[in-house]
Amino acid sequence: MFVAIGLLNCTYSFTKPLAKYPQLITAQNDIDTGTIVSGKFRLHYQIQGTGIPTIVVGNSTYYPRIFSSELYSKLRLVFLDHRGFVRPPSVKVDTSAFALDTLINDIELARKFLKLGRVAIIGHSGHAYMALEYAKKYPKNVSHLIMISAPPDMGKAYSTSSAQKWRDSASTERKAIVKINYQKYPDSLLAKLTSSERYILNNVRNSPRYWYDPNFDPSPLWKGSFVNTNVMNYVWGKVFPRLDIKVGLEKLNIPVFLGLGLYDYALPPPSVWDPIKPMFKNLTIRIFKYSGHTPPYEEPVLFNKELLSWIENHH
Repeated sequence: MFVAIGLLNCTYSFTKPLAKYPQLITAQNDIDTGTIVSGKFRLHYQIQGTGIPTIVVGNSTYYPRIFSSELYSKLRLVFLDHRGFVRPPSVKVDTSAFALDTLINDIELARKFLKLGRVAIIGHSGHAYMALEYAKKYPKNVSHLIMISAPPDMGKAYSTSSAQKWRDSASTERKAIVKINYQKYPDSLLAKLTSSERYILNNVRNSPRYWYDPNFDPSPLWKGSFVNTNVMNYVWGKVFPRLDIKVGLEKLNIPVFLGLGLYDYALPPPSVWDPIKPMFKNLTIRIFKYSGHTPPYEEPVLFNKELLSWIENHH
């Protein structure tokens, strides 16, 4: 049973491990796919499941592999690309096409286009900021906000704290595997690839920083994905580091779920959220003890149980 966590009463809970990661699961439900045109960009979507309409912001190819089919009986998951995961238009666009408000408005365009009504919204990693800022801008359209594996900011302190966590907490084995991966996939190899391929392979060779199992190979999860690095570099390198998520939190009445993996070396320790917690009106934090950056995939049974119970208790 979940308990709503108020302004000054936030509790961590720990979960138990699975023996193995799940295999990639194809849902038994019918899959609805399509494209939404926004300006000069064509955003793909994939819809699976029945129940509460739930937008998953990010990559419509990658994220259906991350969330397991158990959720499809409770949630109508709408996996929606943002501009960082679609091929660039044939004409040049300036960085205003990658502005955070533009990306947020793309989500609203999709909600209207698909006639979803009031939605839950899920953002993983940096996409959690897109989900949060969307909920602030369109609060009447959001029933639940789910943030997964995100720090409260991405400024210099975030980078320093993450690096320190890796230095001080990562095992010798993890560090050795990263070194082996860099020998297997050296910079000279990456230099021969397209920018999209380079982005994905760099993620793969750094997998011990992201996954509880330091030997896990995430390559199958990325199969078929395209990364528009111009968008990603600008949003992650310029926009997110300047974002102050505290702005507007005093008006956010939507229940918020925050899932964090204890072995996520891409992020600082979960304690970095301590100063921010009191600013949320209704925040539930769950720490998954045997996960890295992706608890829905690494501990799917427990993640699903906790998420669905939380939604039920905040319906």
